Amino acid sequence: MKFIQAKKENNSAFEFTTPVLELDNPLVLVFGNRFMLQDKNLYKEVRDLFPSGHLVFGTTSGEILAENVFENSIVITAIEFEKSNFLVKTKNVSDFDNDDEKLGKKLIAEFPTTDLRHVFIVSEGSTVNGSALINGLEENKNQGIGLSGGLCGDDARFELTLASYNASPKEGEIVAIGFYGDTLEITSANFGGWTAFGPERVITKSKDNILYELDGKPALDLYKKYLGDKAKELPKSALLYPLSVRTTENEEPIVRTILNIDEERNAMILAGDVPIGSKVQLMMSTVDDIANGANHAAKLAVLNRKDKAELALLISCVGRKLVMDQRTEEEVEEVISVIGEHACISGFYSYGEMAPFAGQEACKLHNQTMTLTLFSE
Repeated sequence: MKFIQAKKENNSAFEFTTPVLELDNPLVLVFGNRFMLQDKNLYKEVRDLFPSGHLVFGTTSGEILAENVFENSIVITAIEFEKSNFLVKTKNVSDFDNDDEKLGKKLIAEFPTTDLRHVFIVSEGSTVNGSALINGLEENKNQGIGLSGGLCGDDARFELTLASYNASPKEGEIVAIGFYGDTLEITSANFGGWTAFGPERVITKSKDNILYELDGKPALDLYKKYLGDKAKELPKSALLYPLSVRTTENEEPIVRTILNIDEERNAMILAGDVPIGSKVQLMMSTVDDIANGANHAAKLAVLNRKDKAELALLISCVGRKLVMDQRTEEEVEEVISVIGEHACISGFYSYGEMAPFAGQEACKLHNQTMTLTLFSE
């Protein structure tokens, strides 16, 4: 693989952070602040830099480039695959009547399966039900094909997220990148570092990703009671106290972030499904726990790999970033300490992460995790 990386802040021009190479047919990942990606001149600016590039855009809650985490910036990672290839497909939620599972089925069906090794998703994150999307992708995905990715972010505003392929970033867009080739080795993993606390409650009323009642009581009222004064800062403050959701006794709990609240219905809108009968607990974390969680995620991602990673795509949760604050880069440094400094690092802070649990094949939607996808040819 060959790489070029660049970044821009404010109204400055793009500044290359690596040597400028001639790339043939590169995959160009453009992650950045929502307002900057809405600039009508941005697409042309990136296209001029990479005339033959396949441009994938996504808004973020923070940008990862090498060992650094940026805010209010745009970062670019352009990748030339020398022994393998890729295919990019898109769908928009507006074309599917908000049936995200159907969208997932249609999207994955567009990829020829011969030599397909992995599909990486860059999805809008403000309206999509990530669980339903993954269910659709998984239902029509052949066994042995990996799946990972994440939901775009909008800092801690939760107003609007955008994504696109070879077009200006737009609402509702879901981008899928399929990677092909016999020599490709792609592994993915995730881990959180959050701890459950307080009483365990049962979901008694919910629909898809909307939580109405816990133990027969309005869920939002109970949640506000636990938050105390921080309830005034909802939904942002919810990122500090996500929910641990266990659907059955035998399944690992999944962390769910509250993306928004519905005062009128006294309900909470989460990033993924919260089935009736599931058991729920509040969660919290510390800076050290999150950094250690990133280290563990990296160890899981390199476990049983044959070759060292050349490219690492990191997707971490905006909630982790809020907890770590000025120490956010520590979790990226923990990842690098495991996978090695030779790998090209790119990624973003998200509203949801997609990856399988360790030792499992099926992809799940996670919140509050560090998710890695490692590539080598």
